[in-house]
Amino acid sequence: MRPTIGSFPFPDETGTTWLAFTDYGPRGDTRTLICVPGLTGHSRQFDALAMALARDYHVVGFDLAGRGRSGWLADKTGYELSTYARHVKGLLDYRGLETVDWLGIGMGGWLGLVLAAEEDSPITHLILNDSAPRMALAGARRIADYVGAAPRFRTMNEAGDYLRSIWAPFGDLDDAEWSALTVHGLIREDIGGYSLHYDPAIGDQFRAIDQDADLWGLYDCVRQPTLLLRGAESDVLTAATATAMAARGPRAEVIEFAGCGHAPALMDANQIAAIHAWMKRFDPDPDAPAVDAAR
Repeated sequence: MRPTIGSFPFPDETGTTWLAFTDYGPRGDTRTLICVPGLTGHSRQFDALAMALARDYHVVGFDLAGRGRSGWLADKTGYELSTYARHVKGLLDYRGLETVDWLGIGMGGWLGLVLAAEEDSPITHLILNDSAPRMALAGARRIADYVGAAPRFRTMNEAGDYLRSIWAPFGDLDDAEWSALTVHGLIREDIGGYSLHYDPAIGDQFRAIDQDADLWGLYDCVRQPTLLLRGAESDVLTAATATAMAARGPRAEVIEFAGCGHAPALMDANQIAAIHAWMKRFDPDPDAPAVDAAR
C-alpha cells in the first residue's frame, strides 16, 4: 500500500498557509484515526503504524504548520495550540470528517487534549504517546536546547547522524527505520546540502511555554476513552504523572514500553499491536442487533 499525499489551503488574516496530510487505508464507513506528530516531527513517521492499521481503519497523518510538507506561518507567533486546533478543524472540514479517533505524540497529544475537551468534540477516542499535561523539567530543557536550531548538513549521512542523536530516546530502531525518518525529515537545499524539515521559529513559542504549560484542567475535562503510552525512560512524562493520569480525568489506560524514552517511535511490532488491539475493543459489534430508527 502506498500512502496518498494531499494538501489544502487555510486562509486567515495573515495570509494563506498550505497544510499537508498523508492518507492511508480505505475511506467510507470505517473509523478514521488522525495521527499528529510531536514538536519537530512529520506525518511520515507514522508510516509503519498507519500501514498496519489501514487493514481496518482509515488513517490520516497531519503535518502541523511549519513542519514536514506544510507551509511555514508568516506570523511566527502563530505557532501555538489555538492555531493548530483551527488547522485541524480545517482538515476535518476538507476531508468531510465529523468524528475521528486521535493519536498525538508530545505536542500532538496536547492538541488532542484541546480538541477532546471541547463541547461536541469531534474526537471519540484518544491516544496520547508520551504526552503529559505538564512536562517534566528535564525533558522540557533537553528539547528546548535543540528545537529551533537551524543546522545545515553537507550529506544525508551527516544529517542522519544528527537526527539519531537528538531522537535517540525513540528507541532501538534499525538502519531502515532511521533512514525513513531522515529522508522525510530533511529539505534538500538549492545551494546543495540539507536542512531540517521545519521552521526554526517553532522553537520560540516552545521555549516560552515549556516550563509553564499546565494542561491538567483540559485533561480533567476529557471524557473519551483514553490510552496513554509511555516510554519507560521518558524524561517528559514521569511515572508519577502517568499514575496521576490513570487516576483522574478520563482515567487513561497506561501501557509502558521498555527500551525507549520520549517518545516511543511506534515502529516496533509490539507497540503497533498494542495500539491496534486497544482500538479494536471499540469497534462496532457486527453481531449486535440493528436499532430501529423509527422507534
